[in-house]
Amino acid sequence: MALAQPVLEARNLSVHFGGHKAVHDVNCAFYRGTLTTIVGPNGAGKTTWFNLLSGQLRATSGQVLLRGEDLTPLGAAARTDKGLGRAFQLTNLFPGLTALENVRLAVASRHRTGHVFWQMSSRRSDIAGRAFEVLQTVGLDHRAESLVANLPHGDQRKLEVALLLALEPEVFMFDEPTAGMSVDEVPVILELIAAIKAKQDKVVLLVEHKMDVVRSLSDRIVVLHNGELVADGEPAEVIASPVVQEAYLGTSPSAAEVAL
Repeated sequence: MALAQPVLEARNLSVHFGGHKAVHDVNCAFYRGTLTTIVGPNGAGKTTWFNLLSGQLRATSGQVLLRGEDLTPLGAAARTDKGLGRAFQLTNLFPGLTALENVRLAVASRHRTGHVFWQMSSRRSDIAGRAFEVLQTVGLDHRAESLVANLPHGDQRKLEVALLLALEPEVFMFDEPTAGMSVDEVPVILELIAAIKAKQDKVVLLVEHKMDVVRSLSDRIVVLHNGELVADGEPAEVIASPVVQEAYLGTSPSAAEVAL
C-alpha cells in the first residue's frame, strides 16, 4: 500500500545569520490528521523554524513545500493564501478594531471578498454571521463589540485563535498558544486545538514548553537543539531518547521530561 503524501515538508531548511546557524539542514514532513509538537531548550531555533515555514523569514537554503508545491519564494501572506495558518506567540491583531471586525476581516480574506461599497448586503451579512459564529466557538461572542485594545491578554490570545479558525487553513501553526494566559483560560484554547485535531483532516503544529500540554495533545514530538533536528517520533520514545536527555540536561528521562 502506498504511503500517504505529506501535506507540509521542510527539505534541508536552513537560515544563517552571519556565522550563526539558527536553523541548519532540517528535514521534516507532516501528514494530515496528526498533531506534532516542536520542543527544545531556549534558543534551540523553534520559533525561527516556524518563521521559515510560515514565511516570516526567508531561508538561506532549502525548501518549504505544501502538497508538493514549492512555497519557498513566497512571503507570509501568499503562504496563508495557500493554506498555512499561523498563530503567534505574541498577539497579531488590529487593536483599533472590535473583536468582531477583526474576525470579519479574516473571513472576508478567506472568501476573497473585500468590504467595498458595491458589495451586496446579503454577502456582508454572511461574512458577519460567520465571524460571529467563530467568536462563539472561542467563547468571545460577548466581546464582539469590544475594541481589541481593551481586551485582557487572555481574550486577545483567544481572538488570535479565532482569526486562525476563520481563515480555515490546511495547516494550523500555534506558537505557544497558552503563553500569558491564566489557569482558567488555558482549557478553552487546548480544547479548540484538540477539536481541530479530532477532525483528522488538518495538520497541526504546536510549539509548546508545558509538558502536560505536550503529553495530552501530541501524536509526535520533534526536538530541535542548536538549530538542528535531534529527535523525531512518538512522545514516549522521544522523551526516553538518550540524545534528548543529553540535549536538555544530560540526565535521566524524568529530568528531561521536566525540561521539555
